[in-house]
Amino acid sequence: MSRPRFRFLRFRKFSRQLLLLLAGLIALVQVAVYLLISRANEANAKQHIEQNLQTGARVFQQNLAERIEFLTGSAKVMAEDYAIRPLLMRNPDRGTLGSLLRSYAERMNYARNATAPVITLFTAEGELLAVADEALGDDNVAPFRDLIRQASDAELEQASGYSYLGGRLHVLVVVPLYAPRPVVAAWYGLAYPIDAVFAQAIKDTTLLEVTFTSNPLEDHPRVLSTTLGPAMAAAMTRHVAAGDGGPDRIGELDLDGEPYVTLFVPLPLVGDHPARVVLQRPLNAELAPARELERMVLVISLAALAAATLAALWIARGVSQPVQQLAAHTRLVAAGDYSQHLDLPREDELGQLAAAFNQMTTGLAERDRVRDLLGKVVSPEIATQLLHAEVKLGGEEREVTILFSDLRNFTGLSEALAPAEMLALLNRYLDRMSTIIERHGGVIDKYIGDAIMALFGAPVAAPDSARRALAAAREMADSLAELNQELAAEGRPALACGIGINTALVVAGNMGSKTRLNYTVIGDGVNLASRLEGLTKDEAYRTTVIVSEATALAAGEGDKLRRLGEVRVKGKTAAVRIYAVDLQPRPWPTRPLARPPTQPPF
Repeated sequence: MSRPRFRFLRFRKFSRQLLLLLAGLIALVQVAVYLLISRANEANAKQHIEQNLQTGARVFQQNLAERIEFLTGSAKVMAEDYAIRPLLMRNPDRGTLGSLLRSYAERMNYARNATAPVITLFTAEGELLAVADEALGDDNVAPFRDLIRQASDAELEQASGYSYLGGRLHVLVVVPLYAPRPVVAAWYGLAYPIDAVFAQAIKDTTLLEVTFTSNPLEDHPRVLSTTLGPAMAAAMTRHVAAGDGGPDRIGELDLDGEPYVTLFVPLPLVGDHPARVVLQRPLNAELAPARELERMVLVISLAALAAATLAALWIARGVSQPVQQLAAHTRLVAAGDYSQHLDLPREDELGQLAAAFNQMTTGLAERDRVRDLLGKVVSPEIATQLLHAEVKLGGEEREVTILFSDLRNFTGLSEALAPAEMLALLNRYLDRMSTIIERHGGVIDKYIGDAIMALFGAPVAAPDSARRALAAAREMADSLAELNQELAAEGRPALACGIGINTALVVAGNMGSKTRLNYTVIGDGVNLASRLEGLTKDEAYRTTVIVSEATALAAGEGDKLRRLGEVRVKGKTAAVRIYAVDLQPRPWPTRPLARPPTQPPF
């Protein structure tokens, strides 16, 4: 797998991971918000229930006060009844008094439209005279006697309290019967049951569940009356038996698997442990509207998460596809194909990136075109030097082997051939010679008409530059012979050239002006190479390749080349020892030719 493809796959994997991370963060935030809302709703519901319970306790006390007020008023009405006094004066039997009390109870029941109250009649000393309900019995009227004693001791006109009558919870009131005032002839005792009907009446007002229980300290604590269903009433009985809850304390009880916020209100009894009034509100019922809102929030959150995920996928797709196109375009650029154009008609950053990428591709194509053109104008080595090195005027000293090659009788050839033919022939010759020079590590410095100036050892240094130059010269001569055979077959005139080679310390670098540069070498050694090429025209030397002693020694062929003696070339005061490179075995003289130093050949 290519590196750009691998990077794209890694980017796509990273995009998916980032998408999952964002979705996870959104889901986490939504879950946190949902939990916070749920906890807040539950806290608010409990607070609201507690307020309702406190209100319910006040309503309960108010209802009890109303019942006591009703019983007290009814007792006073009976005490003002004139018919009862003569009856008491004649010492009537218990049955007659009981019948009278039942008549009072029926009238009170009709007026109240509720459960008939219990009515009793006592002597001034608290002895039972009669009771409306004979089933009550003498052993259940002790709470009335306690209230009569309280009223007598405090000289009150009435007294009230709560107690069990026949195992059922009642509210009790005693009122004196005067004959005449302030003499108490008897006491009326009235009791109203605190039963399920009473509890339901409180529930209808407060919307709370109401339960009356006995004291947990009793031998058999029980539920006296309640508005709860049978299963929850049984659960409430277990809580009572376990002693759960305390007076005036709000807590939470589990009734048949459902939580109830509960308030325990003590109800003091006459001569007994206090009973308890339990006011309750189911938490789930209070939370029902909030739970509905939570479900709506949850549905909206899930819909928002799904929408966010789809939007993220759409955005990721909108990002990954352009990135994929960029990756494919990168592979084309890496392969050197700059012809393709990346088409991303977008106004965002990816569109700007694509435009920049296209500009980069255009720049790379232009660079390669310039490099290719530069490689054709100058040697590849010089082109590389110009492209990668700092381009500035100046150079450095370096030992370089310079090769000069020049065609003979070029002027005559130009007169004999048409310009186009002459140019084609010259290019044909220069192409062969240049190829040979570059194959041996040489660098074409410049073409001077039909002449070639080549460098060995610059701009890239080579320790065997002299040997390479000699090898190139020999192959150039052989290639020229082959070219002449081709020209002869074409009916064209043969070509002849001369080659001069010198190795010297020269300055290599960029020469020219600030606006136009030319990488070349300058120095006396360059001039000497050119002069040696000119010496090949002298028939006395009988050679087409002349090298200096420095080149012969540097190439390690000082004893292999034919010595031509010393010569003082134009522009030099000292004589130079030169050598001929014999290309084929010829009858050259065994001793070197001597040319007076004072007679330069040109």
